[in-house]
Amino acid sequence: MPLMDLTYPAGALSADTLDELSEELTTVLLRAERAPDTDFFRTITWLHVHELPSSAVRAAGRPVPEPVFRLDVTVPGGALSDRRKQELVAEATRVISAAAGLGEADAMRIWVLIREVPDGNWGAAGQVIRFEQLRQMAASERDSAPTVPAQPAPALAAPAAASERDRAPVA
Repeated sequence: MPLMDLTYPAGALSADTLDELSEELTTVLLRAERAPDTDFFRTITWLHVHELPSSAVRAAGRPVPEPVFRLDVTVPGGALSDRRKQELVAEATRVISAAAGLGEADAMRIWVLIREVPDGNWGAAGQVIRFEQLRQMAASERDSAPTVPAQPAPALAAPAAASERDRAPVA
């Protein structure tokens, strides 16, 4: 049940580009969480888009001359290990950069903030949702989903030995 908020100045992305970026960010987050990429999990992965007037995005008290992007990602506590957070930040930066037509030198114009909600502090449908419930839903989705060839994960710099938490499906 992750939630993303993407904030950027007006005109930085076209409507078509935003549609494509929304799909890609959803995929990136589901992959980082090791959640099944199914219709159900996509419908509970929300993206709120905040396109601000250009003059509302400022640095040092002045409007920024080039577009900047902030992606706030809110996940249940325990959904992302440190390694998965790095994967999420790197991939989200990559897809936002590509959508906005930015080069590597512009990567500092994209900030990704990860917020973890402690277990027992997330609610939906009038009830508290526990992380273990999400794990069980993910396992059930994996068991009932048609077999789809796995997509190769992007090459990221990561420690040689993955911890059990990094390998195990989380949500």
